[in-house]
Amino acid sequence: MDREVYLKMSRDNVRLPIVADMILHEREDPGNCRFCGRCLGEAIVEAAIRFDIPLAFPLMDLRTEKEWILKHMGIHDNEIDTFHFTGTLNERQISKIEDVASANPTKRMEATLDALRYVDKHSDKIPVGMCIGPFSLMTKFLSDPITAAYQVGINPDDEEAQDVLQLLASGTDAIIRWIEMQVSAGAKAICVCEPAYNIVYISPRQIKRNPSILDMLVLNFNRRIKERMDSLGVDLILHDCGELNDDIIRSFNFLDPAILSLGSPCDLPGIAHLINKNIVIMGNLPSKKFYSDSELSVESVINQSRLLIDKMRNIGHPFILATECDVLYVHGHEQSIMDKIIALTRA
Repeated sequence: MDREVYLKMSRDNVRLPIVADMILHEREDPGNCRFCGRCLGEAIVEAAIRFDIPLAFPLMDLRTEKEWILKHMGIHDNEIDTFHFTGTLNERQISKIEDVASANPTKRMEATLDALRYVDKHSDKIPVGMCIGPFSLMTKFLSDPITAAYQVGINPDDEEAQDVLQLLASGTDAIIRWIEMQVSAGAKAICVCEPAYNIVYISPRQIKRNPSILDMLVLNFNRRIKERMDSLGVDLILHDCGELNDDIIRSFNFLDPAILSLGSPCDLPGIAHLINKNIVIMGNLPSKKFYSDSELSVESVINQSRLLIDKMRNIGHPFILATECDVLYVHGHEQSIMDKIIALTRA
């Protein structure tokens, strides 16, 4: 789409809380609805309509690609969440990871695709796809990804470093294929989530010693994704809710997202000057605290929203008020969470 669409959202003071999970849990059987395309699509559309959101965001489910790859490798369902590769990757594992892009989609993926088709056919909302970024996906496969990633900058020929690079390359292929499926189902933009791209996994000292580490571990692989998205005519929404430094923040410019979604650790008015003016900054109310009235009251949400809007308006950088991440359902705290979503959208 024309980037002007997102810039206009900023000028129109649009709010973009990511709330599909909350609406999903209003359904009679949320567990089954998650895997039913029509039910999931209806929840996504209702979330967009109820809170007057022009973008129809799906669930921010960052389990999808890992599950797809491991199912293709024959890993049992109940082992997937905790699975990590041990030792050096062998040829069979590498081969299976490399050809996952030709594997059948999982039930979770099929539901997402059907939901995107529903949004595209039954609403005037902009269907948004969702995927994990290559670096964040890689961290899900290793028991100690911080040390492994560090080795890439120290000795890229080391076996541990080679495993990291192999997982990044193969993971990127899988992510691109998943994006292609979502675009075929109607997605007009894709939210690429790279929450592990932060100073915990790549330290400021490491960046200072070897600035190219950002390219080696993150940017080169995400550039491949951005290039494929450009060729497909879909827009990049880049999401990173981690703790960042100036080097990482500046690096987002090289990926040129239409929207850059950042988490509450970022002082948006303080870092806006590091981001190109044609990139809309989106964020960053602390949605992980919405369940707790003691940690975050409705009044605080209203005050933080107004303050952030005023500061970003004074700076003059395109901005959309939103949550720092998806707003997750918490049993017994539904009303508190919903009150804060409403406060954000109306402040």
